[in-house]
Formats: sequence, structure tokens, C-alpha cells
Amino acid sequence: MIVYFTGTGNSRYCAEFLADRLNDDVLDSKAYTSAQIAADLTSEKPWVFVAPTYAWQMPRAFAEFIRKGAFKGERRAWFVLTCGGDIGAAGKSLQKLCADVGLEYMGVAPVEMPNNYLLMFEVPKADEAEEIVGAAEKVLERAAEWIGNGRAFPQAKPSFGDKLKSGVVAPMFTKYYASAAKFRVKPNCNGCGVCAEVCPLGNITIESRKPVWGKRCTQCCACISHCRRKSIEYGKVTEGKRRYLCKPYRREEKQ
Repeated sequence: MIVYFTGTGNSRYCAEFLADRLNDDVLDSKAYTSAQIAADLTSEKPWVFVAPTYAWQMPRAFAEFIRKGAFKGERRAWFVLTCGGDIGAAGKSLQKLCADVGLEYMGVAPVEMPNNYLLMFEVPKADEAEEIVGAAEKVLERAAEWIGNGRAFPQAKPSFGDKLKSGVVAPMFTKYYASAAKFRVKPNCNGCGVCAEVCPLGNITIESRKPVWGKRCTQCCACISHCRRKSIEYGKVTEGKRRYLCKPYRREEKQ
């Protein structure tokens, strides 16, 4: 079974691509992460966990979803992390996570996808995003072959810089920066509630026809990117920036 966590669709696309190639089921973890309920899942096929990379680590919420859930049947687990550049030394924490929950760690494959973190960066233009996704599919094809053959992903030895990013920068980023404190809504918001619907952590409520953010934000950019009216901003850093959403994977478009 292929299980994914996503904000703007990159990891969903990769999960659906792998599900197609491996003839496997795919599951969005949102029903569990948003309601904070433990999963109880069974699969006779390998577990494949697909998620973004946030500050060179898998999202803490998705790691907790795995840690608190019951994943029965097959014990092998492969990980695919989408990223805008690299995943640092994220594999080290994934290996420990598997050891803690009784899964056999089969490695992690980084897959570069369009950078969606407009809270800091400019997102790519549509044609640039298409090129990046096209290149990512080649990486996913190889990943599917490794999983299908039951082989662990080849792992590069993390550098000192990788360890620094994942081991030092990531915890500091999560503690001091990853919050919803600066999200704000502009007057053109019509209270449609899409932002609350797409939040994978159930962190947004609609009060007096306006979104209100709680304290579980992981800065996945789902709310700001899905808003049809571009009514949501993060302080002033997102003003005037393009929004990015990855379209769902459709096999017929690739034939």
C-alpha cells in the first residue's frame, strides 16, 4: 500500500504514479492526520510512504502518523521524499522510525519536484514545473523498479552538511519558524472554506466566514495555494507571488 501526505499535490502525484506502476492501492493520510486518529491498516504488498521534505526532514505530523498507527501484514517499508533540492540526512530519522515501529527500513528515494514553499521562495512557472515533473517521473520509474523487485533503495552516505541540516537546522526551524502566526486573510475572502477543507492537519476553522489558524501548522502551503481568490497571505513575503498546485497524476495523459 502506498500512503502519502501532501499539501499542494507533489507527493500525491508521486504516490499515484507509483501506485499505477506497482498496481497497488494508494491512501491519503489526511483523514488520520487532520482528525489526529491512529491508523489501523493492513497490506500484503510493501508499505511505501510518500511525503514532502520540510527543512530536510519528513513532516513531523506524518512521522507521528506512522509512529502511532498500526501497519500490519508486510513489514518492509520504502520511503519517497519529494523535495525542492535535497533531503539532507533525513534517512537517519526514517531508519530509527522504522526500528521504533517494527518495520524493515528499505531506504529513502529523494524526488525533486517543483518547489512550493512560497513563504521563502518563488515557485516555478507552469512550463518550468512541467519540466521538473517530467524529470521526476524518470526517478519514480527507477524507484518503482526497486520496490517491485523487493530491493532496498541505494543510499548515499550523508555528508557533514547533510547531518547539520537535518540534525540541527530542521529542529530549530520546526520549533521557531513553522507556525501559522503570520497567516492573514484579505478583505476579498468570501469564507468558502476551501482552506479548511484542504489543510492536512485540520488546523483551520471558519469563524464569522473567515479562516482562523490553530497551532498545528506545518507550513505545507495548502491553504494559501488552494485559495481561489488569493485571499491568504503570509505576512508580506507572499504578496505578488505565484501560487503552485500540482495536478493529479493521470495515466491516460502519459500514453
